[in-house]
Amino acid sequence: MTHHVVIFSGGPVPLSLPELDADFVIAADHGADHALKFGYGVDLLVGDLDSVTSVGESSAKKVVRHPIDKDFTDLELALSEASSLGANQVTVVGTFQGRADHSFNNLLVLVSQEWAHMAITVFIDESQVWVVHDSFEIVLPLGTTVSLLPVGNEASGVTTSGLQWSLDDDSLLLGEGRGMSNCSVQEKVGVSVRSGVLLVFANQAGKE
Repeated sequence: MTHHVVIFSGGPVPLSLPELDADFVIAADHGADHALKFGYGVDLLVGDLDSVTSVGESSAKKVVRHPIDKDFTDLELALSEASSLGANQVTVVGTFQGRADHSFNNLLVLVSQEWAHMAITVFIDESQVWVVHDSFEIVLPLGTTVSLLPVGNEASGVTTSGLQWSLDDDSLLLGEGRGMSNCSVQEKVGVSVRSGVLLVFANQAGKE
């Protein structure tokens, strides 16, 4: 079983990336070139391959090409491959640069219940994001800006620990700013939700 899969999404190259320990690397189209830039070999390349370079394509150990006219995005195809591998942890590498609709859709793709069996973390430029369907705990530097964004109409039963403004069995509604720009006051930060889905953003200290 492959436990940790790293997925490099397409679009412009991300600004930065910490070192990742992966059992398997999947590239979504142009993501193969990003993987090479950051020093990762590509085990599997998926997508319609309309933007990957010839160097990126030839670097992949295996290539699964899909038609351009398809019902699924390249990221969805990559997540499906990760699920088929039996991954329980997935790290997606992306960027907020480039097309806004692609960036927004990629975040929405990640919160789908279809992938809820995998713990998904996202590195988006200088932000790290977690998809929370139930609970998680992470170690962060003190003073890290943390934002909780509900996806869907409401996230209820939201409880936090280690943040300056705590929540205790509260609800967060789509479109309200109450979950924005909190701050870690302890190294261990915990977030749990009883129903609904949260995107938890952590930005480097001092960067909001």
